[in-house]
Amino acid sequence: MTQRVIIDDKTALVLEGGGMRGVFTCGVLDNFMDRGIRFPYVVGVSAGASNGISYMSYQRGRAKVANIDLMKKYNYIGLKPLLTQRNIMDFHLIFHEFPERIIPYHYDVYEQNPERFEMVTTDCQTGKAVYWEEKHDPKRIIDIVTATCSLPFGCPIAMVDGRPQLDGGITDSIPFERAFSQGYQKVVVVLTRNAGYRKSEKKPYIPGFLYRRYPLLKEAIRLRGQMYNRQLNKLEQMEREGKALVIRPVNPIQVGRMEKNVQKLQALYDEGYQCAAEIDFGTNAEF
Repeated sequence: MTQRVIIDDKTALVLEGGGMRGVFTCGVLDNFMDRGIRFPYVVGVSAGASNGISYMSYQRGRAKVANIDLMKKYNYIGLKPLLTQRNIMDFHLIFHEFPERIIPYHYDVYEQNPERFEMVTTDCQTGKAVYWEEKHDPKRIIDIVTATCSLPFGCPIAMVDGRPQLDGGITDSIPFERAFSQGYQKVVVVLTRNAGYRKSEKKPYIPGFLYRRYPLLKEAIRLRGQMYNRQLNKLEQMEREGKALVIRPVNPIQVGRMEKNVQKLQALYDEGYQCAAEIDFGTNAEF
């Protein structure tokens, strides 16, 4: 069923992470760009932040190329980067070779874009979410997006302004409340899980030697399932009340966080594009 939405200066776009499931978001954002759909404020977490930069720099298709078209050629997830970089993903390729040489970011376009864009990380020392906004310094932009994509256990701790950071999804997986705190009154939220999904709330065991300098980070990781489910409960209530529009996969998810199957990735991208296409961003109705 087609939904009609009006975007005004109080409407925010919120992008969840999810690793390679973020190709769904790539499809949504490419559809938005094809139709000239823009928001005054965007906030993204992890893969949502990474894909969001291409949206903010008006680079239609760039995120798809990075996540799908170049996957088979570069095989940047798995054992090789783990052995060479102590990282489940080849961050040197993804956040240096790609944006600097292979499929360059249009930093000048991004800098001139008047729309706000925030990326979320988790501060290892405080165990709290941090919201970063940077358009002028390409190195700092890359530091921030690297940090928000640095998964606990699978990636090294990243540094932003000398502060140790990890994946923003640990502490604020779906940052719609951040959007409201910034004065926005309506949210369009892109999720990368099916309706009804919930995380296990069982606290994971974390060996004592892991993150031993960061006890507040360890506690945030233990509580992540509870935090995520609370966010989903609240978001679904807002959706029922007509206070939020949620775009999510309809077909059962076949893509894992570290998925390398190009056919599965392409199918999820196509679904994201189609789900966005079914929304009528008209001027005569509100959600």
